[in-house]
Amino acid sequence: MTKQEKNEVIEVLKGKFTQYNNFYVTDTESLTVAQVTKLRGHCFDKQVEMRVAKNTLIKKALESLDSEKYAGVYDSLHKVTALLFSENPKEPALILSGFRKDSKGEKPALKAAFINGDVFVGDDQLKALTQIKTKNELIGEVIGLLQSPIQRVLGALQNKDAGKAAAAEAAQPTAEATATDAAAPEAAAPTE
Repeated sequence: MTKQEKNEVIEVLKGKFTQYNNFYVTDTESLTVAQVTKLRGHCFDKQVEMRVAKNTLIKKALESLDSEKYAGVYDSLHKVTALLFSENPKEPALILSGFRKDSKGEKPALKAAFINGDVFVGDDQLKALTQIKTKNELIGEVIGLLQSPIQRVLGALQNKDAGKAAAAEAAQPTAEATATDAAAPEAAAPTE
């Protein structure tokens, strides 16, 4: 690669790192071309962008943005590296674990993940990353928790109103029967 080509790659990577708050650093060294193509297809289907680049260019792009912020990722930049960029912090982890399950292998291995400022290092973190809740999932849970007491109050009020209506309906036929019983002796009494 010429110096110009390297600079272009660094600029593209800088753009991706600023565009996405979440990225995964994976090792795809022992995968065949067919497996990498299949992995790219899975990523494309789930709106995850996959990029393969040289480790030194990745490091230069990260250092030019914020060397302290990305310091935990630098040790993971060795061997063949593929980067997975996503808006959703959970999706790349699901893709990696699903791909492993389908291929019955241990690759691609997770080297590191940068999720909203936090760095997860090592392949043993993959299971934890698949269980991360997305922002929308957390918002849904909070709304559900807030709605629960309101729904209970509304249910109680509806049951109370339904109970009053049922009691009123039950009392109404009794009142009619009492009025009919009172009118019956008057009709039976002889008039003079």
